[in-house]
Amino acid sequence: MRTVLLGAPGAGKGTIAKQLTAHDGSVQISTGDILRGAVKAGSELGKKAQGYMERGDLVPDSLIMDIMEARLQEPDAKKGFILDGFPRTIPQAEALKVLLQKLAIKLDTVINIDVPKAVILDRLTTRRTCSNSDCQEIYNVKSKPASPDGKCLKCGSPVVQRADETEEAITIRLATYNEKTAPLIDFYRKEGLLKTVSSLSSEEIVKEIIKGVK
Repeated sequence: MRTVLLGAPGAGKGTIAKQLTAHDGSVQISTGDILRGAVKAGSELGKKAQGYMERGDLVPDSLIMDIMEARLQEPDAKKGFILDGFPRTIPQAEALKVLLQKLAIKLDTVINIDVPKAVILDRLTTRRTCSNSDCQEIYNVKSKPASPDGKCLKCGSPVVQRADETEEAITIRLATYNEKTAPLIDFYRKEGLLKTVSSLSSEEIVKEIIKGVK
């Protein structure tokens, strides 16, 4: 499976991507993961990205695309890949189209996960994350609580509410998404690749995606 997942913050892209990888062995790829992986590997591209990240600057699209090109050619991506949260803008989508043509890779589909704003706000404001950078297990105070004393069940570190998951911060993130990322829906609709799924159940969404790809 070769697909792109679109959806606002809190739509469940990460959860759905993990379930899809379990289905057919496709690899989940996010911008954050490939940047961290390149930095950790100490590659030339990783060193360049690290410089931007340490200064608090955005990593340029050109460098992200170079790292993405290298990632898509790694052996585990041969079975397929799920791009989680990438591309984020029209220029990135256009650059990805050129890259995939260069690598002779064809996307199967682009999935737009449509979730109401009220649900997203509830999901993200109740989310908690393990503070251990090597763990970062995700919890939810309603559906998947940490230990009674607020510790990670995996590593024992404190779980915290991220600064970007307060209601005010989420409202800003959603506004940014609507301005910069939502236009990708029309972009991929015109490409004939878009499928919109509307469900609050990740299992149902995964079934729809698998059925659509077949």
